[in-house]
Amino acid sequence: MNMPLKSETLDAQASSACQHRQEARLPTAAELRQQFPADEQQVRAIAGYRDQIRAVLHGQDDRTLIVMGPCSIHDEQAALDYATRLKALSDEVSDRFLIVMRAYLEKPRTTVGWKGLLYDPERTGQGDLKQGLERSRKLLLALSELGLPLATEALSPFMMDYLGDLVSWTAIGARTTESQIHREMVSGLPMPTGFKNGTDGGITVASHAMKSASHPHHHMGISHSGAPVMISTAGNPDTHLVLRGGRGVTNYDELSIAKAVAELEKAGVSTAVMVDCSHDNACKQAERQVDIAREVMAQKRNGNRHIKGLMLESFLEFGRQDDGKELVYGCSITDPCLGWEQTETLIRSL
Repeated sequence: MNMPLKSETLDAQASSACQHRQEARLPTAAELRQQFPADEQQVRAIAGYRDQIRAVLHGQDDRTLIVMGPCSIHDEQAALDYATRLKALSDEVSDRFLIVMRAYLEKPRTTVGWKGLLYDPERTGQGDLKQGLERSRKLLLALSELGLPLATEALSPFMMDYLGDLVSWTAIGARTTESQIHREMVSGLPMPTGFKNGTDGGITVASHAMKSASHPHHHMGISHSGAPVMISTAGNPDTHLVLRGGRGVTNYDELSIAKAVAELEKAGVSTAVMVDCSHDNACKQAERQVDIAREVMAQKRNGNRHIKGLMLESFLEFGRQDDGKELVYGCSITDPCLGWEQTETLIRSL
């Protein structure tokens, strides 16, 4: 009986693997940053935005942090139009609010669906990560040039190597807060990061994540030049909690926030709290964000020093729409958003 040669066995294994996946080479993070670089003025501005956000979270700045913008970006031009309006509004209320624009390029899915501009920029379902990386970085650079600090949700840890230098605040979503990989990533991020409570509405997972991310870690990763490396991180001192509700649970009321703060104090982590006025807190009803934001700000005015920020989903047009050929310009294709007129009225009323 003839035994297969070792090389034949390896070839067969490789062939079998190829039946289950295909690979397409991507630029390294260093290559993409070199192709689409941030200029010195942008680098300084982003560092300054991060410091301002830190000052709010640590109680050195009395303003309220507001992270607001589209649920996810599918149309770069509409995002730029929104950002232009948001910049003017931000300047008008800068004595009271520090406004950071949501520039969310990845979309977590419970099962399947469009995963965001980064992965599928043409929304064909085929995916084109190379094009997505290029378009995402160019968009963040254009938004940055308008003079707005930017926020994103870090779904893929690799993405932050490509785009994180342009981001001033990062969210870790309810589905990934429990992930050890994301906690390790946050421990090495240079910007403040908010951990959302778990999908069940409980905050224990988030407080554990904050504690983990504040400590140094050693973990496997990819260098900016594309080589596998061991990464050693110093720990992130600027993590905080984002309350977004849970399955049938809201947690923006006075009692819920007090309970969350008590648990954070017991865990020995930051008691800075941001309230996500959308998602389960709003029961997926965009218009409810208005009343939630007003109630939370009333709590802050009544002396709750732990409330540091709000998150709002807002775009040019109210609501959401299903993806298709005939899209309403400036209307979300993922979660429903407040329209611009509602947004402007709300921020001024606060």
